[in-house]
Amino acid sequence: MERIPLLIPDMPRADELTGLLREIDAHRWYTNFGPLARRFEAQLAGGFEQHAPVSVVSVCNCTLALELLLAACRLPAGSTVLVPALTFVATGTAIRRAGHRVLLADVDPQRWTLTPQIARAAAEAQRVACVIPVAMLGCPVDAEQWDAFSAETGIPVIIDAAGAFGNQAAGRRVAAAFSLHATKTMGMGEGGFAVSGDADWIERVRCLSNFGIDPGDFKVHQAGSNAKLSEYHAAVGIAALARWPERAALRSALATEYRQCLEAKCDGIRFQQRPVGGAYAAFCVLLPASTDPNLVGSRLSAVGIETRRWYYPPLNGHPAFADSAVAGKLAATTRISSSLLGLPFHLDLNPVGIDRIARELAQILGDT
Repeated sequence: MERIPLLIPDMPRADELTGLLREIDAHRWYTNFGPLARRFEAQLAGGFEQHAPVSVVSVCNCTLALELLLAACRLPAGSTVLVPALTFVATGTAIRRAGHRVLLADVDPQRWTLTPQIARAAAEAQRVACVIPVAMLGCPVDAEQWDAFSAETGIPVIIDAAGAFGNQAAGRRVAAAFSLHATKTMGMGEGGFAVSGDADWIERVRCLSNFGIDPGDFKVHQAGSNAKLSEYHAAVGIAALARWPERAALRSALATEYRQCLEAKCDGIRFQQRPVGGAYAAFCVLLPASTDPNLVGSRLSAVGIETRRWYYPPLNGHPAFADSAVAGKLAATTRISSSLLGLPFHLDLNPVGIDRIARELAQILGDT
């Protein structure tokens, strides 16, 4: 029986890169804000500028984008940063690496994301220096609402939009960090970028991505990191952007067909509430509360279907973050994390494969 893998990266092919690689040969400029990296940033910015101008800086991965956005806020050392407990460990890692404290919050039980309402309650109970909502599984958070939250409270907001390229809007005040890892909706191997309507914030990140060397006096006033995007990665990014509209439409159609098939065959499963028509990198379902995801995953694996327990455990379940403070109860986080199962999702998946996954999952759920 043919195995159905969980993920298959969808990257530009060699022939899509040839012309761009020749440009690099001609320029003999390989990193340090080269012409391809700048072109890539301009193309990315153009995709966000439907309502207002934005600025973009490319970096070598999304985790560093988060870390440098935090550093560019210039918060006092050891400040408290509010983040949903239901997130990938990179969100917490960036906070710790920036020298700050993690404060965990619950998420909305339908969209599985941190909301401004939850953040306001946390900020009223204790001092919060920054908030990092997460576009969970590519489900966008409302940038306008977070702009309003930041304007009202004076608290900077950084959206962790690692898996939400094509879905998450940019903010006028808030910033967003995106991943372009090979497994994301638009991949370039490794890479990421930060975007915001606040051009000064993005330029501070650019400076920090080059060790913190100030382009005005060539001195380091705030220590940064080496997070620049190479010209080779920018070439892959430009090629990926050229094919993005087609790939996004295919992902959206696949997700719609997948959900309809599962809803028709599998009683008791639930889905994340998210906008229709988005382009997603992963496909997760909530199993019935009495169902063991490990058992379901094991039985699906036995018939050649790969799964993964994404976001399990939640952030406070990892030893490195077990000492994090918690704002209120994590009831929704606990329920979601304990029942969430990731199913195969990639553009090599066809209707026959989707039907097979749905039938096997339905059989297992009927037996448990």
